[in-house]
Amino acid sequence: MASFTTLYSGSSGNCGLVRSGQGYLLVDMGKSCRITTGALKDLGLSVRDLQGILITHEHSDHIAGLKVFLKHYDVPVFGLPETLDFLANRGDLPAAAQLIAVGGRPEQIGEFTVTAFPTPHDVPCCGYRIATPDGKVMAIATDLGQLTEAVHTSLAGADLVALEANYDPYSLQHGSYPYYLKTRIASPFGHLSNPECAAKVLELVQAGCKKIALCHLSRENNTPELALQAVRNALLAAGVVPEPDVVVQAQRRNEPSPVLEF
Repeated sequence: MASFTTLYSGSSGNCGLVRSGQGYLLVDMGKSCRITTGALKDLGLSVRDLQGILITHEHSDHIAGLKVFLKHYDVPVFGLPETLDFLANRGDLPAAAQLIAVGGRPEQIGEFTVTAFPTPHDVPCCGYRIATPDGKVMAIATDLGQLTEAVHTSLAGADLVALEANYDPYSLQHGSYPYYLKTRIASPFGHLSNPECAAKVLELVQAGCKKIALCHLSRENNTPELALQAVRNALLAAGVVPEPDVVVQAQRRNEPSPVLEF
């Protein structure tokens, strides 16, 4: 059985975990090495079973703990060539780190088959579609201002989808952020709103997806309750009543979320 959780998820730091058997992958490492390894220990996981770290992009809430972690542990890092080059040139990666550039082709990473796909953000950014040895598939897409055709295609048919629900439009509009930042977040190269996420969740559930993880919630412009209510409203408006085995879960900001098996 494969599983997904996040060690932490939100505007203050992101780290996803995909597991099959003993082996697992991490997606991003946006908090310190100490916090990340502590969360792994809480889940009963050893770093020696970590088969790779998948990086979505260069922003600090996705890579803040990576440099120190790689000084202690020899784990390969995968990411877009532009992202890896930027981080290496900025000194965010140890010189001896194993860096492997990814594109649209499937990569065999330990027991997993991983395919990166582009997500529209204000820097080069990607999501990942991950297949496990038993044929299960999950996909993760955060930091995207819109749902492009590439994103739709990459999420289609997944057993579990981890999708950004970054902000509530009313909270963003009436919040304390300066105008330029509000504009950036709501732009086609910013972040995904609760209604946009909810519409996609409805489509995924109607197509048979059983597990949804709502990720990367803004601390200032969203709450788990608002994100979940947006999804519930979209499902009910379409006359969709999830079966008992369909789970929609908002991921926790500062601690591991309940594990979702898929």
